Formats: sequence, structure tokens, C-alpha cells
Amino acid sequence: MVVVIRTDLGMGKGKMVAQGGHAIIEAFLEAQRKNPKAVEEWLREGQKKVVVKVNSEKELIEIYNKAKSENLPCSIIRDAGHTQLKPGTLTAVAIGPDKDEKIDKITGHLKLL
Repeated sequence: MVVVIRTDLGMGKGKMVAQGGHAIIEAFLEAQRKNPKAVEEWLREGQKKVVVKVNSEKELIEIYNKAKSENLPCSIIRDAGHTQLKPGTLTAVAIGPDKDEKIDKITGHLKLL
């Protein structure tokens, strides 16, 4: 699983973690519906997660659209706007769990957060 966080928003560390957590849960639930065997394998193997960054909403949307076009389980998060951000701000994407090589094809060029 890869989590993609926007760094251009100036979110605090706790906010970034919370947004990534939302993305992980939503992607996990989609993966359970789409490919329960991949989820079981991911759970057995330690639930690997890699967190990377993008610098714009445009980049975040591009990553999400690529994951969708490859039929990978994924999620995109819109903030509710209760704390640091305006309501509806896109903050994070999660892709997977699925095979590393499928996800790396989309996110392998991104730098670690």
C-alpha cells in the first residue's frame, strides 16, 4: 500500500497522519470488496505501507486517476474542514493493498514523505 500526501497545504504532522489514516481505511475497504485474497496476503505479511508526497492537487488527482485506470483499490480524501483546511480540500490518496509492482508503476517516481 502507498499513501500519497499533499505537502503544499501546510498541514501539521498530526493532520497529515489523520488524512493518511482516512485514505488507508477507505482503500482497504475497497480492496476487501475487490480482491479479498490480496488483502489476506497483505495482512499476513505485515501490512506494508509507504508514504510519499506530492506538491499539488493536480498531482494528487493524476495519481488517483492512474490508480483507478489500472483498476487498483484506491481512495482520495476530501477534508471536512473542521480544523486546518477549507471543506472539500483534497489531501491524500491511498493505493492498495495490491502487488508492489502494480503500485510502483504509478507511485515509484515520488519521493518519500
